[in-house]
Amino acid sequence: MLDIKFIRDNIDRVKKACRDKNEDADINMLIQIDQERRQFIKEVDSLREKNNKIASEIGELVRSGQDISNLKDEAKAISNQIKDKEQELKELQAKLDLLLLKVPNIPDPSVPVGFNEEQNLDISEYGGKPQYDFEVRDHYFLGEVLDILDFKRGAKIAGSFFPMYKGDGAHLKRALINFMFEVHTLEHGYTEVSPPFLANRDSMTGTGQLPKLENDMYYVESDDLFLIPTGEVPVTNIYRDEYIPEAKLPVKFVTYTPCFRREAGAYGKDTKGLIRVHQFDKVELVKFTHPESSYDEHENLLKDAENILQRLGLHYRVRLLCTGDLSFSAAKCYDIEVWAPGTGKYLEVSSCSNFEDFQARRASIKFKSKATGKSEYVHTLNASGVALPRLVIAILETYQTKNGKINVPDCLKKYFNGKEIIG
Repeated sequence: MLDIKFIRDNIDRVKKACRDKNEDADINMLIQIDQERRQFIKEVDSLREKNNKIASEIGELVRSGQDISNLKDEAKAISNQIKDKEQELKELQAKLDLLLLKVPNIPDPSVPVGFNEEQNLDISEYGGKPQYDFEVRDHYFLGEVLDILDFKRGAKIAGSFFPMYKGDGAHLKRALINFMFEVHTLEHGYTEVSPPFLANRDSMTGTGQLPKLENDMYYVESDDLFLIPTGEVPVTNIYRDEYIPEAKLPVKFVTYTPCFRREAGAYGKDTKGLIRVHQFDKVELVKFTHPESSYDEHENLLKDAENILQRLGLHYRVRLLCTGDLSFSAAKCYDIEVWAPGTGKYLEVSSCSNFEDFQARRASIKFKSKATGKSEYVHTLNASGVALPRLVIAILETYQTKNGKINVPDCLKKYFNGKEIIG
């Protein structure tokens, strides 16, 4: 959330951010309601001052034994006016709060202006595309032939886009989770957490999923809870409405969660296999940082996610997202896209985002600055470290052999009890 004073002082900049991010927040209406709200506050303050003055006069008249009935009637009338205006002020504040929740974060100056993924910038590339002396197959074919992915039975159980892993496929998923946890906790310094897989409205609003993306969420109406779309939601909300000691910053968490997304706006797009699914597993990295160091921490976060793909020996590229491809809450984001040779595409496996203080304002996550003595908002960052379905695609397709089996990447063999071949 942006501070209302910041919006008031930077109207043109905020409007530009909305245009650049393809967001339709009504900034003019927001400013108008804010002006009305501030006028009401002045009027209420003036009435209270008048009432205090009358109360003082009543006290003097009582002490001197004079009649106070007229003043009492006037004080009662003013009190009723105050009550009415406070109710109107409350309604205006609710309207303002809703409009503020629809204003996107301001992109960092280093983010290129653009309106779709074609205008994202290639930043770096690791390794080269693997070459084969046989016809490469996609993960859908390999998964079914090796009997490690079962899309038909997953659909029978829950519906389309709910895949089922079995045998070595399920083992591969578990091995990847264990591998990533070991790297991120023992080498990258993250603390492991296991949060709830459902979140309430305050949590979903705090990280920016609500109100904008409510239709993309799976909702449990009877409990007013949402199945989490990403581990970012529960982990970021660990410190909602709390202060983090400045000396503890940065705080770094890693979690594993299943994630649930309706993908309401994506029907008909990448529908085959594991590329786009409603339920998937993800290892998530979340940081709470000091504002002065958040962009250094952002670069380190990117390296931590990249390190997983490097150890797995996968070819990938890093792209800096343009404004139009940037999420509602992010100020800057790198996408890591892994190469899937059988599918013939780069597939995004991690979005590495710096939200600056946008989420922290919504969730009220602060620290007390030793330098200024004032309360300040932390900066929040997150990245997938990494998401599993497309990672599984890349591994199956990259490590396939001529005879249709899959070599287990060296770094995963110990999690497979030394097994070297899938299938």
